[in-house]
Amino acid sequence: MTDIDLKSNAFNDHSFITRRYAYEGENVSPPLRWSGAPDDAAELVLLCEDPDAPSGTFAHWVVVGIDPHSDGVEAGQVPAGGTELVNGFGEQGWGGPHPPPGDEAHRYVFRLYALSEPCVLPDAPNAAEVHQVVDEQQLASGTLVGLYQR
Repeated sequence: MTDIDLKSNAFNDHSFITRRYAYEGENVSPPLRWSGAPDDAAELVLLCEDPDAPSGTFAHWVVVGIDPHSDGVEAGQVPAGGTELVNGFGEQGWGGPHPPPGDEAHRYVFRLYALSEPCVLPDAPNAAEVHQVVDEQQLASGTLVGLYQR
């Protein structure tokens, strides 16, 4: 399986995400850039999850149907061709980092998957439901981890 190179000019891998992108900040999705998606991919799926959430892995952003020939998304935008699903806050689209005050920094794991066929998910999938579908269909994936603490 190939790797997709996933980056952001807003934060480096395993570094802190600024308040602008946090739920209590401007709650704007960060800019992302990617390369290396296989030519035969049917679509890309983007998932941002917090595996450190007290209630279990929390979905902050789920975007399906992304154009497999796209190479990124600007801050606060939806990736080309993408449809944002309902996040763990019960809101459609991006829901920024919002760990409990006083917790150690939480990890916000951005994963971009190239899939062999279009994926079908419920309108408000949890992270486990996303993994169940994409893990079976992925041709390639890329990961970028940001940190946030309140």
